[in-house]
Amino acid sequence: MNKVKDKSKRGWEFTGDKGDFRLQKADRSSYLYFPLVNEGGMMSSVSPKLHGQTTSGHNTFLTPPISVEDLHNSRASRNFWIHVEGKGTWSAAGNSARQNADFYTEDAEEVELEAGFLWHRVSRSSKELNLSSQITSFVPCGNDKVELMKVVLTNNGETQQTLTPTAAIPLYARSADDLRDHRHVTSLLHRIFTSDYGIEVQPALSFDERGHRVNHTSYGVFGVEGDGNTPEGFFPVQEEFIGEGGSLDWPEAVVVNRAPDIIAGTGVHREGYEALGGIRFTTVTLMPGESVSYVVIMAIEDQRMDLEALIGKYGSSSSFDRLLEENKAFWSEKVNTVQFKTGDADADQWMKWVTLQPVLRRLYGNSFLPYHDYGRGGRGWRDLWQDCLALLIMEPAEVRNLLFDNYAGVRIDGSNATIIGQHPGEFIADRNNIPRVWMDHGAWPFMTTMLYLNHSGDMEFLNQEQGYFRDTFMSRCRERDHSLDLKEGSVLRTASGDIYKGTILEHILLQNLVPFFNVGEHNNIKLEGADWNDGLDMGADRGESVTFTSFYGSNLMDISLLLRDLKERTGQKIIEVAEEITILLDTMSEKVDYESISGKIALLNRFYASAPNKVSGVKASLDIDQVADDLAQKAEWIFNHLRQNEWVESEEGGGWFNGYYNNDGERVEGEFAEGVRMTLTGQVFPLMGHAASEDQVPQIIAAVERNLLDEKIGYRLNSQFGGIQQNLGRAFGFAFGHKENGAMFSHMTIMYGNALYKRGYVNEGRKVLESLYQLSTDFEVSHMYPGIPEYINESGRGMYTYLTGSASWLLLTMVTEVFGIKGKLGDLLLEPKLVGPQFDAEGKASIKTMFADRELEVLYKNTEGSAYGEYQISSVLINGAQVTLQRVSEGVLIARAELTSLQAGQCHLIEVELVKGK
Repeated sequence: MNKVKDKSKRGWEFTGDKGDFRLQKADRSSYLYFPLVNEGGMMSSVSPKLHGQTTSGHNTFLTPPISVEDLHNSRASRNFWIHVEGKGTWSAAGNSARQNADFYTEDAEEVELEAGFLWHRVSRSSKELNLSSQITSFVPCGNDKVELMKVVLTNNGETQQTLTPTAAIPLYARSADDLRDHRHVTSLLHRIFTSDYGIEVQPALSFDERGHRVNHTSYGVFGVEGDGNTPEGFFPVQEEFIGEGGSLDWPEAVVVNRAPDIIAGTGVHREGYEALGGIRFTTVTLMPGESVSYVVIMAIEDQRMDLEALIGKYGSSSSFDRLLEENKAFWSEKVNTVQFKTGDADADQWMKWVTLQPVLRRLYGNSFLPYHDYGRGGRGWRDLWQDCLALLIMEPAEVRNLLFDNYAGVRIDGSNATIIGQHPGEFIADRNNIPRVWMDHGAWPFMTTMLYLNHSGDMEFLNQEQGYFRDTFMSRCRERDHSLDLKEGSVLRTASGDIYKGTILEHILLQNLVPFFNVGEHNNIKLEGADWNDGLDMGADRGESVTFTSFYGSNLMDISLLLRDLKERTGQKIIEVAEEITILLDTMSEKVDYESISGKIALLNRFYASAPNKVSGVKASLDIDQVADDLAQKAEWIFNHLRQNEWVESEEGGGWFNGYYNNDGERVEGEFAEGVRMTLTGQVFPLMGHAASEDQVPQIIAAVERNLLDEKIGYRLNSQFGGIQQNLGRAFGFAFGHKENGAMFSHMTIMYGNALYKRGYVNEGRKVLESLYQLSTDFEVSHMYPGIPEYINESGRGMYTYLTGSASWLLLTMVTEVFGIKGKLGDLLLEPKLVGPQFDAEGKASIKTMFADRELEVLYKNTEGSAYGEYQISSVLINGAQVTLQRVSEGVLIARAELTSLQAGQCHLIEVELVKGK
C-alpha cells in the first residue's frame, strides 16, 4: 500500500506499532462505533458517546437493540452523570441535553478517542466545570458474558469540587423481537432486584418465537468505587429516574440531585417496569488535580447472578486494569498471527485491523452491530466457507474439523442447508417454510477445500466420509417431501433407513456436477434464488448467472486436475460414489449433448428421481482417470460456450463478459441505447478461473477502467442500469451508488484485485487494492475507524464496518498473491509479486505467518531495487542455512519435510534473495 497522500485527511493516527490509534473530536462524526466481544458470547458495540448495545444473542439483549441511526437519535446510552455542587449537572459520556445544545458552539468540550485490540477509551474535558473524564470499555476475554466500564474523574480546577456520580444504563433485558412487539407488555414481566452493588433483572417469562417460556436468563448492572467500595443506592425504575416530563439525557433524579430510590443492601425489589441500571455512588470531594475511579459491570447470566463471584473477579479498579492488559495481550496475539512489514508502517498496522475482521465475523456472525441490524445471529452457508479462508492463515489447526463439519450441510440434490446451527456442523431443518436456493453456494466449498489441501497436503481428507443434510426440500427446492419424518433427524438415509455417508470428494463432485445440468434457455446455470449478490433475487424463473457458470467450470477443471494429482501422489486408482451420482458422470455411460438444454434437464430430472431425499446405499467404484476426463470435458465445454456466446463486443474496442440473464430471458450486459450495462462480478470469476482467455484479460481490464472506475468511490459493483429491474432483483431498487447497486462493494473489488494478481497483472491488481486502502483511510470522507467496510457509498462513506467477508479476501490476497506464500499440495511455494513501494528503504519486505504448523518469517531482499517482472529468486536461506531450490513455473518450492523438520514453537527466518533476471 502507498502512504495516504495527505495524512491530515486520515483523522485518526496510530500511536505506536501495535495498532492502537487516536482520534480527536470523535464525537463530531456520526455512525462511528467500535466492537467489544469475547469468545464466550458477549457481543457489544460502543460509540464515542457510549451509545451502542450489549447482548449475548437475538433473544438476550441487556441494553435496547439498536440500528445505526439510534447511535445519534436515541437518548439511551451507557451514561455516567456528575452533579457538581454549586455548578450543575454534567455527563461524563457527553450525553446531556445541555452538552448537546453546546455541541456546535465555542463551549463544545474537548474529546479524544483512543482504541486498540479490543478496548475503547473516550476522554472528555469541560473547561466550564474544570472537570475531565476518562471512560474505558472492554469485554474481558474468556467465557463470562460481561462488559466492563471504568470511569476516572479528575478535578482540573484550582479549588476543591464536590461531586455526586450516578451511572445510568437502561436494562432492556429481553428479546429483540420485543422492541416493537409488545414492548410495554414484556416490561410487565420484569422482576427487578437490588443488592449491595447494583440492579439485576430476571424477567418471569420470555415472549419470542420460541413461545411463552419461563425465563432463567438474568441481566445486571453493578458498580464499585475504587477498589470495591459499595454504592450508596439505586434507581432501578426508568420512569422514576427520569421523572415526569424528563428524559434519559436530562433526568430529574440527577438534575435535582435526588436521593436514591432504594438504599444499597436493603434488598428491595420492584416488578413490572422498564428497568434501569441506575447506581448512585457516594458524594466525593476532589482536591485540585485529584482523581476518583468507578467500575461499572454489565453482565448476562443463564441464571441468577453469583454476585460474590462477579464482584470478586471484576469489582475493583485494580482488577479492571489487570484484566484490560490481559485482554489487550489476548487480541494482540490473535492479530499477530500474520504480520506484514513493508515500506509503509501505517499500512502494515492497518492490515492488523483487517486481520481482526474475520475473527469478528466468526464471533458476531452477520448481526449485533449497529449497521448489521438484521438476522438473528449466526452465519450463512457462504460465510462458513469464506471465513475459513482467513482461518487457514490465522488459526490453521482448527480448519480441518471445520471443513469436515461444514460438508454435513450438503443435500443429496447438490444444494445445501441455509439454516445454520449455533455449533460447528449443526444444520437445522427449515422452520419458516421458505424454499430458496442460492445458485453459487455449491461453488465455494471446493475453492476453500483446495486452499486447505494446498496448505496441508492432506489428500486423505478427500476420502473421509461425512453424512448429508436432509429436510423436506428436494430437487433444489422445487418439490417437498411430505412423507419425511423429521423425528429421524436431519440426516440423509438409505432406503432401508440407515444413515448414509459419502466421502468429502463425493460431496464436492455432487455440488459441482448438479449445477452443470441445471441450465436455463441460454445454456448457462440457472440463477435460482440468487447468486453471490443476494440482491439479484427476482430472476428465479428464467434468470441465469453466467458469472458463476464460469466459476463452476473452473471448479470442474480444477477437480479434474486434483484427481490426477491424487492418483499420482497416493496411487489411488478408484473412487467410490453413491450409484445415483454416476448418472451425472454421463461420459462414462451415455453422453449427453451439452448443447442440448432439454437433454441436460432430462438427465438432471433422472438424477432427482433416483435420489428422492434418500439413496439406495449402494456405491459404485469408478476409474479415477475416467472421472477426471468427464469433468475436464464439462469444463472445456463451459469455457468454449462462454467465450463464443457471452462475450460482449464494445464499440470502443475490446469487450467483456455478460454476467446475467434476467427473468425475461434477456441478456443483462452490453452497450444499449440508454447506456452501458456492466457488472464487476461478471468479470471477476472468468478472470479468477480459466474461462477468460489470455487475450481477453487486457480487454476486460480496459472495459472495467472505462465503465466501472469512479475516482471518488473506486470500482463500482455495476454501472447505472436505470429503473428498478424487477425482472432481476431488489438491488436495483436501491439508489444507484448504494449497497449492491453500483457502490464500491469491497468484496468484489478485492476479488477483482486478486484475479488480476493471479493472471500476472500485478500493477493493475495493486492499483485496485490501493484504491480501497486510500478510500478507507481517508477519514474526512469515509468516516470510519481502521479496517475495510462492506461497501463505500455514493458520498464516499464506509458502510457496514467490521463484519464483511472481504477482509478474508484481502488477507488471503496479501499473503498468497502479494507476498506469494502459497501451498502446493503441502509444499511451500514462494511466488512474490511485490512492487517497488512495498519494499522499505533497504529493499526489504517481510511477512510472518503460519505454514506446515510452523511460524515463519519470510524476508524478501530486493537490494538491487528491481521492479516486479524484473526480479527472480536467486537463493533461499532457512535460519541461515542454504536451501536447495526446486524451481517451478510459478517460483520456487520448499519441500514440506524441510519445514516440518524445524523446531516447533519457534519462529524461523526464511531469507529470500531477489535479483534481476527472469
